[in-house]
Amino acid sequence: MRRLVAAGVLLVLLVPLTAHANRYPPRVQVFVANTGSDNVTVYDTRRREVVATVPVGDSPVGVGVVPGGERVYVTNELADTVSVIDARTYAVVATVPVGANPFGVAATPAHVYVTNFGDGTVTVIDAATGTPVRDLPVGRFPHTPVTSPDGRRVYVTNNGSQSVSVIDTSTQEVMATYPVGTYPAGIATSPAGDRIYVANTGSDSVTVVDTAAGTTVATVPVGESPMGVSVTPRGQVYVANAGSDAVSVLDGPAITASSPGVVTSTVSVQAQPEGAAAAPDDSFVYVTNTAADSMSVIDTGTFTATATVPVGSKPEGLAVSS
Repeated sequence: MRRLVAAGVLLVLLVPLTAHANRYPPRVQVFVANTGSDNVTVYDTRRREVVATVPVGDSPVGVGVVPGGERVYVTNELADTVSVIDARTYAVVATVPVGANPFGVAATPAHVYVTNFGDGTVTVIDAATGTPVRDLPVGRFPHTPVTSPDGRRVYVTNNGSQSVSVIDTSTQEVMATYPVGTYPAGIATSPAGDRIYVANTGSDSVTVVDTAAGTTVATVPVGESPMGVSVTPRGQVYVANAGSDAVSVLDGPAITASSPGVVTSTVSVQAQPEGAAAAPDDSFVYVTNTAADSMSVIDTGTFTATATVPVGSKPEGLAVSS
């Protein structure tokens, strides 16, 4: 990463056509933003190969999708735009102007939320028209957004404010702010949406927040410079530690105030892992390695990296489209 924070990055690899096949969506692809080559790598998890490379804007960083949707949203940090990609044809169908230095992006069926790192706002885009409808002030240096599973909330890490802003998607207003650790970057929700997990790059920890109460449940030490966070369907938390070239695994459901949790496994990956994302069938977690121009695929059953996929230059953000 070029700054104190880390982009949520994610990668997806193949699921063998075995026990997981019946539950796996018919088409699962990974879209990877390559900051250094100004393009997006498309990886087909069934075919186990890169199927397209899509040119986008200057310095793409974040990637967002709606599960089951046909649009992929990519932030172009140095162009102050978002590229909209058709997930089937791989064509860029729109380019949307947003705020200064857009970094992360998350989407619901109705709206797209873009964190503008350079001006402390979130641009809200109407998903149907591709038109910005609001610039919402949040904290300092907003980094990564994530939507709740029910789409009613968007949580935004504020890298310069040591906080998370909570946006009500029905009013497009900030309804709460949660304190977290130093330089919060990646963020993920539990499968039920009752918790968020925040990677604190500056304090080498993950803050666990109860979303109903708005209170911190625990702060769990992890590796050096944690950046990306992903949660599997079973609630296991995977944290990409950019400074230690490893992924920490936490047992999310077991973390409580009286039992704050520890790292249950550590998985070695390639250089500078900056993000993580889980497959929809609980089989693999995918991690982008920014300094190695690659993605690691972690088997959730064995906690080992079973494959490495070459992508573009300096991969950061990525998302799974199914």
